[in-house]
Amino acid sequence: MVFAANPNLALIGLLPLCGVLAWLYWTFPRSLTRRGTRRRFDGAVLLLALSAGFLGMRWSLLRASLDAGAIAKPALVAAIACGTFVAVLALGAWLRALLFRDANGKG
Repeated sequence: MVFAANPNLALIGLLPLCGVLAWLYWTFPRSLTRRGTRRRFDGAVLLLALSAGFLGMRWSLLRASLDAGAIAKPALVAAIACGTFVAVLALGAWLRALLFRDANGKG
């Protein structure tokens, strides 16, 4: 019942992975120009990804059932939180490649 005492435990466990993915998103690709507009876009995407992961975690906490086993609820919460975080980052990377191309058409 430790999981019931701290429902944020799944998100806390995923923070190192989310931190590494956020750093990779912020840093790469280095070929894109680094203007203030791109930095604001990247910051907005990272904030949106963190919010989506948190909301996905909260949604899955309400939907998960303990009938499947003791590990099912934390596993579902972690999978949904990580999946929504990565999905928003992937969408942001795709949009960033389209929006911030240089004059040569490189993305």
